[in-house]
Amino acid sequence: MRKKNDSVEKTSGLGTFDKAQPSAEEAASDADATAAERAESAPNATDQQALSLEEEVKAVQDRYLRLAAEFENYKKRAQKDQAEYAKYANERLLRELLPVLDNLQRALQHAQQSGGTNGLIEGVELTCKQYLEVLSRFGVRPIPSVGQPFDPAVHQAVATVDPQGRAPNTIVEEYEKGYYLHDRVLRPAIVTVAASGPDECRDAPVKSTP
Repeated sequence: MRKKNDSVEKTSGLGTFDKAQPSAEEAASDADATAAERAESAPNATDQQALSLEEEVKAVQDRYLRLAAEFENYKKRAQKDQAEYAKYANERLLRELLPVLDNLQRALQHAQQSGGTNGLIEGVELTCKQYLEVLSRFGVRPIPSVGQPFDPAVHQAVATVDPQGRAPNTIVEEYEKGYYLHDRVLRPAIVTVAASGPDECRDAPVKSTP
């Protein structure tokens, strides 16, 4: 009877040992599952890294395009400023030369009125013509005045006179010629303007350029 019980106890102990320790097949199955999980997680991590790298590259490209556009705009502004400076660099010098031309023209007018010698008149006329040609090469040109409507942007009125049949606000006389430098007023023309009526005639400036 004792031997039989011992046999039962040994059998029972072996069964308990089998349940506590997994079999070789179960261990192999668990290892395969773990390897499969790792294999699945590895591509996911690689995809995330690739996506992150792609976003970083795109951000760098966007910054590069913005910088390139800003630099191109800067170059255009610099070229425009340089051209503008070159265009009007001689403005002060040309303005200072205008009184010399005024005196030449006054001398010519005086010689013509006083009956000066033809040689003198022709010499002054030639000098005035050459002077104007030189100025025109630098972009200087006269501002039309007599017979034109008064324009405060390019004319400076010193008096108004009886229109005497002329259209109101029309320039009837020019005291000093005005000039453009390219598209900028180098000096406004000093003029007399026909008033709207006799009551508005006065020898005082009515409008002027700033």
